Amino acid sequence: MADTVIEMVVLTGAGVSKESGINTFRDAEGEWTKYRIEDVASPEAFASNPGIVHSFYNARRAHLLEAEVQPNAAHRALVQLEEVLGDRFMLITQNVDDLHERAGSRRVIHMHGELLKARCTHCGAVTDVTVDLGQGESCPTCAQENTLRPHIVWFGEMPLQMEEIFQALGRCSHFIAIGTSGTVYPAALFVEHASKSGATTVELNLEKSENARSFGESIYGPATTVVPQFVESYLRRRV
Repeated sequence: MADTVIEMVVLTGAGVSKESGINTFRDAEGEWTKYRIEDVASPEAFASNPGIVHSFYNARRAHLLEAEVQPNAAHRALVQLEEVLGDRFMLITQNVDDLHERAGSRRVIHMHGELLKARCTHCGAVTDVTVDLGQGESCPTCAQENTLRPHIVWFGEMPLQMEEIFQALGRCSHFIAIGTSGTVYPAALFVEHASKSGATTVELNLEKSENARSFGESIYGPATTVVPQFVESYLRRRV
């Protein structure tokens, strides 16, 4: 993709998956409220008490796999963009669920990792997982026992594929942020990077984000409403 002209880079956050029944980090209800962040979302926490960490992510994984959790209209609208733009489209998500893929997206970068994957702390191999972890599993690649951790970027760890992301931001013509709070770094810097390269920047959100002033245009409302409307309008203008 290094030599491909990028027409649009889209960043999605928790606001896209919320209408599918996935609680956001800041919701008053949900798994996050039952734990202290430092106890479940850092390498130090996993080293000192892997059982608690696994319990937290096992619950989140089980919730993601519930029948009622399904892609919504926002996820499906982004599939339309990818079908039209092809390699000129990049979808970056802060979400660790697989709802973009279930909707049909194929070019997805999970910068914060994926809930339905595990990573071996011994050999680094990443494998699919849909069951609870923390019960003496062995790595399918190296066969070491009790080395699997959630394939999640924790506090203090570097988000994934950052070089590829910033390269795309530096040569895209449009940057769209959907359902993000604008408080999590380095994702909060993406709009500034894209703007410096001359990209048109648009925020689609339920309400103003912390960095809303950095966007050239803002449209507010539920993701299932504003995202399909934006995609339809963009593709119509593009013809």
